[in-house]
Amino acid sequence: MTDWLPGGAGRRSLWVALMTLVLAVLITLVWLAGRYEASQVQAELERDTADAVNELRTQLSRHVQAIQGVQAAQPNAAQWQQEMLSLLREHRDWLRVEWRDKAQNLRNQADSPLRSPVFERNPRSDMLNETLQSCLRARRLSGPAYSSTYFLPQVDGLGFEVMELCLPYVHAGELMGFTVVTYGLQELLQERLGKSFGRRNELSFTEPDGTRLAISGTQRRGLRVFTAQQLVDLPGNTLVLRMDGRRGKPDLFPNVLTALVTGMSIALVTVMILLAKDSRRRLKAERELAEALAFRKAMEDSLVTGLRARDLEGRITYVNPAFCQMVGLDAEVLTGRNAPMPYWPPEMVDEYKQRQAIRLAGNVPPREGFESVFMRQDGTRFPVLIIEAPLISVQGQQTGWMGAVIDISEQRRIEELSRASQERLQATARLATVGEMASLLSHELNQPLAAIASYANGSLNLLKDPQAVPQTLDDVHMALRRIAEQAQRAGRVISSVHDFVRRRDQARESVLPQALIDAIAPLVNLQARKLNVKVHFRVEAKLPWVVCDRTMVEQVLLNLCRNGMQAMDVPECRERVLVLQVKRFAAHSETGWLEFSVTDVGVGIAEEVAQKLFTPFFTTKPEGMGLGLSLCRTVVEQHGGHLDFEPLQPRGTVFRFTLPGDTQGTKGVDALLLDKIKA
Repeated sequence: MTDWLPGGAGRRSLWVALMTLVLAVLITLVWLAGRYEASQVQAELERDTADAVNELRTQLSRHVQAIQGVQAAQPNAAQWQQEMLSLLREHRDWLRVEWRDKAQNLRNQADSPLRSPVFERNPRSDMLNETLQSCLRARRLSGPAYSSTYFLPQVDGLGFEVMELCLPYVHAGELMGFTVVTYGLQELLQERLGKSFGRRNELSFTEPDGTRLAISGTQRRGLRVFTAQQLVDLPGNTLVLRMDGRRGKPDLFPNVLTALVTGMSIALVTVMILLAKDSRRRLKAERELAEALAFRKAMEDSLVTGLRARDLEGRITYVNPAFCQMVGLDAEVLTGRNAPMPYWPPEMVDEYKQRQAIRLAGNVPPREGFESVFMRQDGTRFPVLIIEAPLISVQGQQTGWMGAVIDISEQRRIEELSRASQERLQATARLATVGEMASLLSHELNQPLAAIASYANGSLNLLKDPQAVPQTLDDVHMALRRIAEQAQRAGRVISSVHDFVRRRDQARESVLPQALIDAIAPLVNLQARKLNVKVHFRVEAKLPWVVCDRTMVEQVLLNLCRNGMQAMDVPECRERVLVLQVKRFAAHSETGWLEFSVTDVGVGIAEEVAQKLFTPFFTTKPEGMGLGLSLCRTVVEQHGGHLDFEPLQPRGTVFRFTLPGDTQGTKGVDALLLDKIKA
């Protein structure tokens, strides 16, 4: 065997090679054993971290249920204070509980009796930004929402991180207010996870860059630290829970030496078997990988959503068939291309380049959808919705961006059809209003026209009398003045209706509230005289101008007034009074919003009717179309306001809606300016 080697030098070389091989195998096995032990420790820590996240979510869900239990009882202020103090004693991680109405105004509060008030140093009003954001998010989600964490300084010169939970209180389908709970992150770790997971591990909440917000437990020095992180995905906020395991390093020679001695003796026999098994496993893994790749390819080919992957430089690395079909280009043409893309419209290239630079710089939050316009190969443009997120590799590093592209051409077409249908409905409602006004005009105009005819005939008879005296001429002058007054009265009525029903494009302008009232006053008084209704117009002094579509708002006011007067047209309603009032909106007085209200003392609205009151084509009138109140709410909401109603005690109904004021223009008018405008 060693004849080709010179003397013992060859044998020594073989022994050295053999010893080296055995030593290498032994070191490798020991190293693998150490790695295995470390992987087991890390896997256990990962499981503990996942269990801790689940435990934290469960505890927070129970907190929400406890608050909902208090809300369901509908307590008064004293009962609410007592219930919340009891919950604060049970939950040390609760620092403060607040009861706010739907306008975010503070109605009641309770601080933890286990510590000094957390807002002792800084006023609560300075820390409301995150609270308002979370409550707006909770209102949109119709469920609990958590705020982002923020630092809260204390009187001792220190401070801590807090997070707030906002839970909306909805009763009978109507938002009544919010319950806001302030959590201390440090206490949240200690109370919810410290007893179960803090004995062997160090727990902490961290920011995405690794900055620690709160820490629970102690770290023993001189030991190897195993770290695991899990996202705590909460509605409105995402926390990072980090768990550092306190474990000693694996021994250099773990308890595998006996197995190594035995294993080395049979290693030469078993190596071929292991290689054969490994070969079979590798072939099986390759088949499974090929099947998985084929399955993924089939799924991607069947998608109707376009998929596009880009690297960190912005070059396209992958597109699926749906994207190719969407833009009319092959994958070979698109792969490897950088800005400008062939599916970008030429007139938008500069804008798209700037947007791509912002996206690649990482200044846009991930998974944020935005609309854009693409161009097909034949030059046609079509709108798309793009949702992009970072493309993360197995090593946890970002390698590019993955985007989903959705063709929203059909959606835009449906929206346009819906908008056209809404405009037609509005036009139909206006025509219905014209029909109702025509019957009233025919009755009311008979009086001034009859008076004009009588004065004219009397004047002609006086002028034909040859014995006319100067006193008779004075009577003729008085009759002519009466004719002019009656003609002006008829003209004002006709002009009001003409201005109201005249079809024109919607255009918002700054209008005096008094001008809106004056525009509809002749029409309101016209029907009021017919139904024996007293109408009171009340406009608060020094009101700002209102920004609105004048014709549409006049239609809303006129429709509400007409409904109020018709509600009082019953025999049991003897005293008929309608009040049309304009004042500042109390809930947002500082922002310049105005509140319009129409109050009647009619029979009121039944509960079963109130549930369908704003439903299109629902009406209680035999001659009605059921579009009036539905269109009124649509008009008010298009202006950013809200239309609602409530019963009036002992009888009657109040309809209210809000409109934005022109706070950047005229702040108010005095009586002199108002008289000039009326003139």
